[in-house]
Amino acid sequence: MKSLIKVSLLASTMAFALNASSALAADAAPSATSDKFKSSEDQAAYALGASLGRYMDNSLKEQEKLGIKLDKGQLISGVQDAFGNNSKLSDQEIEATLQSFEARVKQAAQTKMEQEAKENAAKGDKYRADYAKQKGVKKTANGVLYKVDKAGTGSAPTDSDTVVVNYKGTLVDGTEFDNSYKRGEPLSFRLDGVIPGWTEGLKHIKKGGKIQLVIPPEQAYGKTGVPGIPTNSTLVFDVELLDIKPAAAAPAAGEAEQAPDAGAQQK
Repeated sequence: MKSLIKVSLLASTMAFALNASSALAADAAPSATSDKFKSSEDQAAYALGASLGRYMDNSLKEQEKLGIKLDKGQLISGVQDAFGNNSKLSDQEIEATLQSFEARVKQAAQTKMEQEAKENAAKGDKYRADYAKQKGVKKTANGVLYKVDKAGTGSAPTDSDTVVVNYKGTLVDGTEFDNSYKRGEPLSFRLDGVIPGWTEGLKHIKKGGKIQLVIPPEQAYGKTGVPGIPTNSTLVFDVELLDIKPAAAAPAAGEAEQAPDAGAQQK
């Protein structure tokens, strides 16, 4: 989920713009003053204003998604009055208004999140029920559905093993949120260091195997979600298990501990 917008709009906008300006000043080479401006100071002032305006416009759009529509003209009027030291509100009134608005935004965001969680849960339940009816689909003790496309050879991975995989992850509506194939780089991780649905599901194939996992929210990211994955989402993964690297055995008592080789250190 996207983080909630800050409601102290002018203050957050100024902070954003000033921080962005500092980053740009550090990273970008100086540019010549455009012929549209009399001086570099005029151009810098305009650039700061454009940055403020762009950020405020985006903030207003985010608030509209929560059902809160602010008048852009009033916002601009407030900025102009503040610069002219002619505000229609006292400092105390501004603070009280913003505190009230913050509470309103938080409540709207909470309501929206709860509604989305309810809708996502219902969509996921239906998808899993339909998927379970497909030929070859099996279900783990914790509710993870899976279909083995290729079993692979050797032994299945254990919790302490490091696995190397290629995969594609989507939501139940087909929206892709991750794809190692497109990045051109497999992912390597210890099997017990990822979401429970992966830890449980990948034990059903061996090296060289391919599997499709349909993971319920409670075995994935649950009610919190993560960026790109909404709350209460059922996740669909197509996974190819490229390699399994067993954990190094602990040295016996009295034996000198051997340093792992370079291959064992790779993640």
